[in-house]
Amino acid sequence: MAAPLKLIILDRDGTLNADSDYYIKSPQEWEPLPGALEAVARLNHAGWRTVLATNQSGLGRGMFEMAALNAIHVKMNQALAQHGGRIDAVFFCPHTPDEGCTCRKPMPGLMQLIGERYGVSLKNVPMVGDSLRDIQAGAAAGCPTHLVKTGNSAGLAGQALADTLGMVPGTRAHEDLAAFAEWWIRNDRLQRGDTASGTDTVPGGLN
Repeated sequence: MAAPLKLIILDRDGTLNADSDYYIKSPQEWEPLPGALEAVARLNHAGWRTVLATNQSGLGRGMFEMAALNAIHVKMNQALAQHGGRIDAVFFCPHTPDEGCTCRKPMPGLMQLIGERYGVSLKNVPMVGDSLRDIQAGAAAGCPTHLVKTGNSAGLAGQALADTLGMVPGTRAHEDLAAFAEWWIRNDRLQRGDTASGTDTVPGGLN
């Protein structure tokens, strides 16, 4: 019997790469956050497939075209490959806020589509993002939710962090994607009763 698919959903801008108030419109503007590529590779090496769920209203606003978005993701996966990682698929919403779609986060449509596409229950598929709308979308779809304190949540601490987490109960906060990967892999090992060390051997891996 095949082992169940292990899947993780990641936000893109502000979680995997640096965000911009002016949108990421070209490969030249796409820059990974420190440690993020290694984090994806670490998760991949530990058996998880990673997919993106990202709002890309710049398409609907006419700020860039599909060719540019595809080129950005080619650059992204080329950069990941250098660390032994990859994003399995990119699910994106091209709509502007006033279009009233069900796929623009914080609506759960992208997560639901991912669950349908991969044939998995989302109750064991974490959603990791840097903004309230990311974790709201994940929670609405039934995903465990994780907030990284980068991008929109950079510097979030104290009562402001508590207030944000309180809006989506059960959400766990991490300093960045690398910290999430470390926690997730260690927690999975503990749940499986695997206390062995040194099994994560990708560059920068856990010991």
